[in-house]
Amino acid sequence: MKTKNWITTAMAAIAAAILPACDSVVLQDIKPGVTTAVELRAKMGNPGFEFRNEDGSVTWEYSRQPAGVHCYMITLGPDQIVRSLDQVLTEASYAKAREGMTRDQIRRLLGRPASSVVFDNLREEVWEWHIEGTPHNEETYLNIFFDTSSGLLKKAGKRVAMKG
Repeated sequence: MKTKNWITTAMAAIAAAILPACDSVVLQDIKPGVTTAVELRAKMGNPGFEFRNEDGSVTWEYSRQPAGVHCYMITLGPDQIVRSLDQVLTEASYAKAREGMTRDQIRRLLGRPASSVVFDNLREEVWEWHIEGTPHNEETYLNIFFDTSSGLLKKAGKRVAMKG
């Protein structure tokens, strides 16, 4: 039993180390205006979520949570050609999170969180993303707090923890 847990933990650690390296290689091959949806799916796999946009385009979400610190939003035009590729877990994106936003708006802005916890006594649901931070011996997390009554964002902040 302990061997199985050790193997699972080791595999998760290896995947966490390899995914960013794989992304950097694969992402170089994705060219806006050139790469097709079929090629994108072959390189990146199935998206974690698809957002339909008003202009007929679709944005595919490739979240690397909880092990990674990136979330890629890749938009395809109605012609099924990549329009844009954005890593959305950035300071610029965090600054767009505003009080009163819905869960759907935050999901569209930042992608799937690493975790979600409801605190009934505080009437809060907290979404958390593992994000890039400094120094290297610390782990940084972005937390978004939703009011469970209204479902709207009420506050956001960062949390820093020592690497374990």
